[in-house]
Amino acid sequence: MKNTRKNKGFSLIELLIVVAIILIIAAIAIPNLLRARIAANEASAASSIRTVNTGEVSFYSTYPANGYSVGPGGAGLLALGPPAATGCPATGPVVGAACLIDYNLSKASTVAAAKSGYYFDIGPASAPTNTSYTVGGSPASFNQSGVRNFCAVEDGVIHYLAVPVAMAPLTVHGTCVSAAWPQLQ
Repeated sequence: MKNTRKNKGFSLIELLIVVAIILIIAAIAIPNLLRARIAANEASAASSIRTVNTGEVSFYSTYPANGYSVGPGGAGLLALGPPAATGCPATGPVVGAACLIDYNLSKASTVAAAKSGYYFDIGPASAPTNTSYTVGGSPASFNQSGVRNFCAVEDGVIHYLAVPVAMAPLTVHGTCVSAAWPQLQ
């Protein structure tokens, strides 16, 4: 008696071909996804620099005796933001917590507290009256969360470093407006 039963299913070769095709598609798609994430992080960083510029102008007009909110190590950012994640206190904004930018941005002064892959700092360009400032943003993980560094001064124009290099946020006024840092278009 002859067995007429046919095996059903896929052969090992067919499964290996399907897996190979999936791996080829992934090899093409993953670098594009990473580039898209870097572009999104850089757009967010430029937007955060704009937000800090707007906050600085508001801070200067609200507290003219203090000048701009500046200070290394994130002190200037902290003064622009609320004191807690819950927002501005019921008593209202004060010089040390002006509630002009969101909490996450005001805390993004270290790599560990980065906002959308970037961290920021504000430095004074003129002491002690704080009549100018420089805000800078750098990728928290260079070549993974971003490749460009950004900075701006009190004129509100955002500049970027054309040559990708890992560095801390730039807070030097003269360097930010130099030819090595072209304007962001």
